[in-house]
Amino acid sequence: MKHYSGRLKNINALLTLLLGLAGFVYLGINDLANWALITTGAAILLLGFAVWKFENSRIDARMLILIATMSALAAVSRVLFAAIPSVQPGTFIIMITGYVFGPVIGVAVGVLTAFVSNMFLGQGPWTLWQMLGWGLCGIVAGWLGKNNNFRLVPFLILSGLAGLLFGLLMNCWHWLAFVYPLNATTFLATWAASIVFDLMHAGGNIIFALILGRPFYNYLLRFRQRMFFQPAGDSSSGSPDS
Repeated sequence: MKHYSGRLKNINALLTLLLGLAGFVYLGINDLANWALITTGAAILLLGFAVWKFENSRIDARMLILIATMSALAAVSRVLFAAIPSVQPGTFIIMITGYVFGPVIGVAVGVLTAFVSNMFLGQGPWTLWQMLGWGLCGIVAGWLGKNNNFRLVPFLILSGLAGLLFGLLMNCWHWLAFVYPLNATTFLATWAASIVFDLMHAGGNIIFALILGRPFYNYLLRFRQRMFFQPAGDSSSGSPDS
């Protein structure tokens, strides 16, 4: 019954999210609001759904410390590499954290990384979409890591794709919010203007994953095993994704 109730809550939340997104699209199609406002509202809805999922997960103080630590590490690494365009070691840190600890932790680290690092690099409407982009990186890495062993080649491929898809998401936001008219020509021009930077992001992800993937995975896995170690007869602890 408890499991059924949890599923019902997830379905209700998802339906509310879809209705909200449909409302924003309707406003845009009928010129009742500008696309900058619509995309911002959609981002807030999606982030609200992610926060709701996090709040309804099994998170204890140990996991909060982990999230804060990995988010700070990812944010600092992003600031340190800010002079190299689009090379984002934070993306790798977010993904390897999600890979080891699951999608819920991955999305939390991704969202916080964007927010914290932009305190130094500059906050703006782009922050919402960076939070979404890095949150998605943490989610998909968490799905890939469900089998509890490190597969280097799939992780390298996913790391490269994450850089390209992150760039595509940011391009879509920029195109919808700041470009006129909205057509295939202007979208391709927007995409072409950033393709070099997206490729640098993807290439940087692959290099970081190739060099640091296995060491980070082994360290985080040992940490996870210690966190979730349960003495005989103790069932009070558990992974947030269990």
